[in-house]
Amino acid sequence: MALKSPSASALTRLMIRPTTSQTTTTGARHYSAPLDGTVPPAKQKYIPTSGTYPRGFLVSGTHVGVKPTNKSTPDLAFLASETPCAAAAVFTKNKFQAAPVTFSREMLKRRNNTDVRGVIINSGCANAVTGKGGLEDAEKMGAEADKCFDQPSDGKGGSTIVMSTGVIGQRLPIQKILRKIPSAYEGLGASHDHWLATARAICTTDTFPKLISRTFSLPSSPSIEYRMAGMTKGAGMIHPNMATLLGMIATDAPVAPKLLPSLLTNAVNKSFNSISIDGDTSTNDTVAVLANGAAGGKEITSESSEDFSVFQNTLTEFATDLAKLVVRDGEGATKFVTIRVTEAPSEVGARRIASTIARSPLVKTALYGKDANWGRILCATGYSQISEPGMPINEVPEIVPEKTSVSFIPTDGSAELKLLVNGEPESVDEVRAAEILEHEDLEILVRLGGGDKEAVYWTCDYSHEYITINGDYRT
Repeated sequence: MALKSPSASALTRLMIRPTTSQTTTTGARHYSAPLDGTVPPAKQKYIPTSGTYPRGFLVSGTHVGVKPTNKSTPDLAFLASETPCAAAAVFTKNKFQAAPVTFSREMLKRRNNTDVRGVIINSGCANAVTGKGGLEDAEKMGAEADKCFDQPSDGKGGSTIVMSTGVIGQRLPIQKILRKIPSAYEGLGASHDHWLATARAICTTDTFPKLISRTFSLPSSPSIEYRMAGMTKGAGMIHPNMATLLGMIATDAPVAPKLLPSLLTNAVNKSFNSISIDGDTSTNDTVAVLANGAAGGKEITSESSEDFSVFQNTLTEFATDLAKLVVRDGEGATKFVTIRVTEAPSEVGARRIASTIARSPLVKTALYGKDANWGRILCATGYSQISEPGMPINEVPEIVPEKTSVSFIPTDGSAELKLLVNGEPESVDEVRAAEILEHEDLEILVRLGGGDKEAVYWTCDYSHEYITINGDYRT
């Protein structure tokens, strides 16, 4: 069934520009995707050169030309299970939900998360805020993909999840897409090249395809090597709130359909729902998981089983690693920042504080400028739980200035740099602070001194490039 694809080395050469400097003679820094689609040297290390992929799943990346300017890059991704499988998805809470979100949610509900065959994704156009016509286009995409499989006889309709990403408010060139879906099906394959091309097909302003695979085992079947693979896209309009970020995860482990929604929701809450690039929640956010059981073994059917717990941890760690790649590819980003809030009375409160710091433009620009301006971190902490304008002043017992401490945690293993201790400012070694901020990775630690709960968020800085990318997005 699969068509011959380019070798991994050839594909990598197509995407990588070996000698591109990120600094011009004037000192300006450039971190956006090169116009020719090659991967910036600093991001090459995140592209896998091999992988171990789940049995029974086939994928392809096909060029359609959804955007007229795209003459050769794959922009239609197809993931298919050779047998009907269990599936679940979480979607954006944005009230202006894209047509594929509405379509896919209803399909999974109608099918009770059972007998799903695949996922079809286009990049280049979000099919969001496109009215009834947009919903009809999503339905046509799903129906055309369904034709590639044996039609289910259960009367529950189609069995393909549909996703779209790109510019909001524009209709899909639906006929171009429909004509290429059969080609995408014919091009399905299981090699690393196929998976990498598929990950590339869902990219928009991403500078590199985001693909991960790994193996794991379950207590009830220790001799079976289970596999999990997934891809995601996203570089801007990223502040997911999932009950423009897309992700799909496939595994050959046997999981009961009724358990997948809660497994995915728990995983997403600690991964994709814990990242922020610019604070904007997309109209299209969707993360899906498919489990076909092709590796065999005992099916996970109970939330109280040891298998359930191990699979939950595996899925959560996997989703977290995928989500971190999104932050590392933030539009114009030069820093990967972990925000850890500890010693909090509640996890909810800690998450709110971490989220607020992660979204603060002043914190993010200071990080870009390599400025240890801890006052901005403290400022964001202080307003994270206050009432809205016009509402009565509220008490915020979780934040006590006299108990709050802030530190930079270097990623090179050296000692933390204390900036504020129990509400009292430290005498900061600015040279040491500058050294820490030279690194790509950094952790900001906020201790509230009032409990034992904590939360973690991952974010990046704001650079000049972020403004350029988004100012020119539609041009």
